[in-house]
Amino acid sequence: MLDRIKAALPSLAPAEQRVGKLCLTDPRAFAKLPVSELADRSHVSKPTVVRFCRSVGYDGLADFKRKLAGTVNEGVPFIHRSVDADDKTSDVMVKVIDNTVSAFLKYRNEASSVAIEKAVTALANAYQNKRSIQFFGVGNSGIVAQDAQHKFFRLGINTTAYSDGHMQVMSASILESGDCVVVISNSGRTRDLMDACDIARKNGATVIVITASGSPLASEGHIHLSADHPEGFDRYSPMVSRLLHLMIVDILVTCVALRIGADTLLPLLSEMKLNLRSKRYA
Repeated sequence: MLDRIKAALPSLAPAEQRVGKLCLTDPRAFAKLPVSELADRSHVSKPTVVRFCRSVGYDGLADFKRKLAGTVNEGVPFIHRSVDADDKTSDVMVKVIDNTVSAFLKYRNEASSVAIEKAVTALANAYQNKRSIQFFGVGNSGIVAQDAQHKFFRLGINTTAYSDGHMQVMSASILESGDCVVVISNSGRTRDLMDACDIARKNGATVIVITASGSPLASEGHIHLSADHPEGFDRYSPMVSRLLHLMIVDILVTCVALRIGADTLLPLLSEMKLNLRSKRYA
């Protein structure tokens, strides 16, 4: 959570930056002090304190303080251990699992339910209005985009996935109001994805981005689902980021499925399962 605040600071208004710096200086005290005291120490108004909490992705001051307290007091301790060349297989196994579990629990404690709710509503509306939902990603994120397309396609949604930059730009060019595009990126700095976002937004489509806070791509969409982790994507294959993105997709598709309802989905899924029986050995 503290890394997320640090990453967001440069994009905040000066008054909100003062609140953020106060939080980073003594997060334990920040989680306990009343809003009036926080405002006095930051030399800002009380509404500015609340705006800061919302600017960094939380529902408000109460939500921010609750999750901050969980991070510094009761949360899972920060764990991220890079693998070394002389590690034994057992060492690698433990490090990879610890890094993944830590990233998942960190996301659980810090994720903005407001942002997820907005994304789910946009996706569900696209389904209800029979509009298109598209997924864009390159490299490892392109694999996540394909996984997302597969999961949403099984709900009977008109959806496609593209990992090629030219196809993304062409696809974004034919999007219209009511359509949705979900853009997935570990670094948040891929030029092709930025271009596709800009085109889709100009055409009236709702743009949802799953990427790191403070990255250029984070500000390109209408809805930002932050995917922050301590992994250095320039050093080795981004394993944790890929799993984190897959988990966020699972959250979205589960929420959208619940919006669609069992009466609609169960007959569809049952028919799919029945038709696939012939593809398997008895």
